[in-house]
Amino acid sequence: MQFLERSLDQQNQFWKYLIVVLAAFFGGQILGAIPLASVMIYKVITSGGAFVSNPKNLTDLTAFGISKNVSLFLFMLIPVVFLLITILLIKVLHKRSFAETVNGTQKVRIKRCLTGAAVWSFLMAIYYWGDYMMNPENYRLQFNLLAFIPLLLISVILIPIQTTSEEFFFRGYLSQGFAGWTKNRWLAILIPGLLFGLTHSANPEVKEFGFWVSMSQYVFFGLLFGLVSVLDDGIELAMGMHAANNVFLSLFVTNYASALQTDAVFEELHIVPVKETISLIIIGMITLAFFAWKYQWNFKILNQKIIKL
Repeated sequence: MQFLERSLDQQNQFWKYLIVVLAAFFGGQILGAIPLASVMIYKVITSGGAFVSNPKNLTDLTAFGISKNVSLFLFMLIPVVFLLITILLIKVLHKRSFAETVNGTQKVRIKRCLTGAAVWSFLMAIYYWGDYMMNPENYRLQFNLLAFIPLLLISVILIPIQTTSEEFFFRGYLSQGFAGWTKNRWLAILIPGLLFGLTHSANPEVKEFGFWVSMSQYVFFGLLFGLVSVLDDGIELAMGMHAANNVFLSLFVTNYASALQTDAVFEELHIVPVKETISLIIIGMITLAFFAWKYQWNFKILNQKIIKL
C-alpha cells in the first residue's frame, strides 16, 4: 500500500493544508469565474439590464441570453483553475506530485480510470434504459444535432477535468491529509466524504428536493469513491466513475433542477428523489462488488493502521 502512506513524509503539517484549501477555493472561484462574470455583465449591459433569473436553478443562464453550451463551458473553467492551483501548491508546499497524490507512486494508472468510467457508464445506461422503457412518458426527447456536437466536445474534454479536480482534492489530497493525522483508513474515507457532500449543499438539486435527500446522494458518492480509492490504493477508479457519471448525465439526461443544464438528448420531466437515491446505492454496490471481485480486494486492510513503509 502506498496511496495513504505517501502522507507520512514530514510534509503533512496542518498549516499547509489550510493554505492549499483557502487558495484553491477562493482562487478557483475568483479567477476561474472571471470569464463567466464578464460574459454575464456584458449580456446585462447590452440588454439594458433587463433579465429575469431562474429562481429554481441559478446555473440556468438562458435568461441572460447565454446558451446552455456556453454556460457549461464557462462554469467548467472554474474547476480547471481550481485544479491547477491545487496541483501547484501541493507540489510547492508538500513536495508531492500529481501522481503521488493520486496513488502514492510516480505513475497514474490510466487503464484504471477508463475501467471505472466504462463500468459506471454501462450501469447508468442500463438503469436509464430500463426506466425509460417503464416510464416513457417521463422523458422528453430534445435532441438537437447542432447543439449536441459542441456539447459532446465540452463534456468529453472539460467535465473530466471538473470531476478530476474534485477527486484529486477530496479523495486524493484530503484523504492523504487525514490519513497522515489519524493513521486511520476509515477516517480517511469518512471525513473527506462528508466534506464532499457539504460542498455541494448550494447545488440547485438541494434547494429543489430538500437538504437531507439530496445530501444523502452526495455523501454516498463521497463515501463510495473514498472506499473504492482506499481499497484500490489510488483514486483512478473513482476518477473514472465520477467523470462517467457527469458526462453521461450531461449528454443524455438532464432535468430542470440539475446543476448540469445542458442540451442533453432527453429531459427527465418528473424527478422522484428517493427513487434516484435507491438506484444510486444499487449501482454503487454493484460497482463495488464487481471491482472487489476483479481486483481481489482485501477488505481487512480497512482496519489496518497506516504506517510508514
